[in-house]
Amino acid sequence: MALDGAFLHCILNELGGGDDCLIGARVDKIHQPSREEIVMTLRTRGRNVKLLLSANASSARIHLTEIALENPKQPPMFCMLLRKHLSSGRLINIRQDGLERIAALDFECMNELGDIVTITLICEIMGRHSNIIIVDSNGRIIDAIKRINAEMSSVRQVLSGMQYSPPPRQDKANFLTDDEKRILLAIDIVRNEELSKALIKSLEGISPIFARECAFYVTGGQNIFKDDLTDERKAKLLEFLGESAKRVKDGPHYTVVVEESGKLKDFSFVDIRQYGGMMNTVRYNTASELLDEFYHERDRQNRMRQRSHDLLKLVTNTAERISRRVEAQRIELQESRNREYLKICGDLINANIYRLERGQTFAEVENFYQEDSPIMKIKLDPRLSPAGNAQKYYSDYRKADNAEKKLKELIASGEQELIYIDSVLEAITRTTGESELIEIREELAQQGYLRRSRKTSKMDKPLPPIKYKSSDGYEILVGRNNMQNHKLSLKIAKKHDIWLHTQDIHGAHVIIITNGDDVPMSTLEEAAMIAAFHSKARESAGVPVDYTYARYVKKPNGAKPGMVIFDNNKTLSVTPDEKKVESLLIKH
Repeated sequence: MALDGAFLHCILNELGGGDDCLIGARVDKIHQPSREEIVMTLRTRGRNVKLLLSANASSARIHLTEIALENPKQPPMFCMLLRKHLSSGRLINIRQDGLERIAALDFECMNELGDIVTITLICEIMGRHSNIIIVDSNGRIIDAIKRINAEMSSVRQVLSGMQYSPPPRQDKANFLTDDEKRILLAIDIVRNEELSKALIKSLEGISPIFARECAFYVTGGQNIFKDDLTDERKAKLLEFLGESAKRVKDGPHYTVVVEESGKLKDFSFVDIRQYGGMMNTVRYNTASELLDEFYHERDRQNRMRQRSHDLLKLVTNTAERISRRVEAQRIELQESRNREYLKICGDLINANIYRLERGQTFAEVENFYQEDSPIMKIKLDPRLSPAGNAQKYYSDYRKADNAEKKLKELIASGEQELIYIDSVLEAITRTTGESELIEIREELAQQGYLRRSRKTSKMDKPLPPIKYKSSDGYEILVGRNNMQNHKLSLKIAKKHDIWLHTQDIHGAHVIIITNGDDVPMSTLEEAAMIAAFHSKARESAGVPVDYTYARYVKKPNGAKPGMVIFDNNKTLSVTPDEKKVESLLIKH
C-alpha cells in the first residue's frame, strides 16, 4: 500500500493546479504533531488549508488534510527550525523529477538580513528511507527530520551543511512520457519472472497493485511470466498503460480497495478489478481526500502508540509485578493449609514426651488421631528439648493460621488491583490525544503508581466526556478513563439516568441522559453498542452489556477510581459497528 510515483504525480498536479492550487499560498502556521510528521497551514485565496508531509516508514506521503491533529505542548526543534525559515514564506513552485517519489516545494522567504531567498522543502517518499529535508538556495542541507550519518548509510548521508543530492535514479521507463518502444525495451531487459514483478522492475513509479492490475488486464487473471508475453499481450499491455497515462492527465479514478470487514487495504489512481467480487472498491474525488481517509486511523494509532509507549510499559510492568506477588501469595496460602499437621505433631510430641530425649532427629510415635493408631515419623530439631520441639510446632501452627487469614486478604486485594490496572491499560488503548494521556498519568500519580515530575506544568482543563446523540435524540456520555468514569457515574449522572457497561469486560462507563423519560429500546441498543465499542470487546460479536439506573451504581469503600458495584441490572447482547457509532458522535 505504498504511495507510488504515479500517485504522487497526481497529488502534485492537484496541489499545483485546479481548485486546490497552492502556488502563491503563504505559510501561516507550522506544527509537528509527531516525530515524523509536519502540518503546514497555508493561506490562499482567502482560505486556510493544511498540508501534511509525513516521513513515516509505513505511511510516507504529502497531501492536504482536514483531520485535526493534536500537537505536543512544546514544538520539537525541527518544527522550530521550519518556523524560522519558512514562516510567511510564499510557495512558488512544486516539482517532481519524472515519477520519482520525491516532491520538492520551493518557498520564497525573507532571511534574517531581509533578503529574499528560496528555501526548498523536500519530501522523500521511500519507505523506511523516507525523509523531510530543508535545503537552502545554494542546495545545501539546513536540516532533516531524519539525520543520516556515515554509520547509518555509507551510500548517502543527510546532514546539516552537506550539499543535497537526490537518491540515484534507476534506468526505468516512464509510462507517462516514454514511447511504446522504450517501454517494451525496458520490460525486455529485466529477468524473466512473474509479469507484475517484471513490470515493477522495468517501469518507474508504479506500485505492486498497479502492476498487478496491468497483468490482470493483459491475462484476465492468469499468472504468466514476462517471457510469456506474446505480441497480442504486449499490445494489450501498451493499451492499458496508454489508457492509464491518459487517465492520470485527464482525471484519475482515485480508488480504495476495501476488505469485507471494512478495513481499507490498498489504493490506486485507476479502477481496480483484479480482486473480482472478493473485495469492494470506493471511489474518491481527490487524491488528498483518499489519503486523508486511508491513513487517518492507522496514523492515529501509531501516534498514540509512540506517545503512550512509556506509560504502557510502566502499567504493563506493574501488572506483571502484581501478578507475580499474587501467585507467590497463593503458593504460600496453599502451604499454610497444612497447618493441622503442625498441630498434630505438637500434640503427639507432648503425649510421648516421657519417651523422647534432647538430640533426637526424629520421633516414631503412635498417631492416635487416626484409626488403628499407625506409627507416625515426626522430624525433630536435635538442638531443642522434646518440649521445645512441641512448642515450635505449635508456634508454626499459629503462624500458618494467621497467615492464611492475612494471605486471603492480600490475594483479594491484589486481584482487585490487577482488575484496576487492566482497566487503565484498556483506557490507554482508547486514548485519542495527549490530553487524555496526561489525565491517565495524573490518575496513576494519585494512586501512587507514578511519581509526579517536578517539571510537570499545571494540567490543562480536563477533557469532557465523549458525547453521542441517539437516533431518538437522547444524549449519551462516555468516560475517557477511570477518573472520568468515576465522575460520570457517581456525580454527573442523575438517579433516573441509565448506566451501561460491558459485562465482565474492561471498558468505559456510559450514561444515557434520560431527562426522566422512558428511554426507547432503540436508544438502549445504540448506547449498548457504544459501550461495547469503547471496550476491549470492540472487535467482537455478541458482546453482553449490562444496564441499570444510575441510582443502583455504587462505589465500594476504598475502591480504586472507576471500580463500582451495581444491581437491578439487565443485559443486552450487541455487536459493535464502527460506522454506526461514528454516525452518532457529536462533533465539535
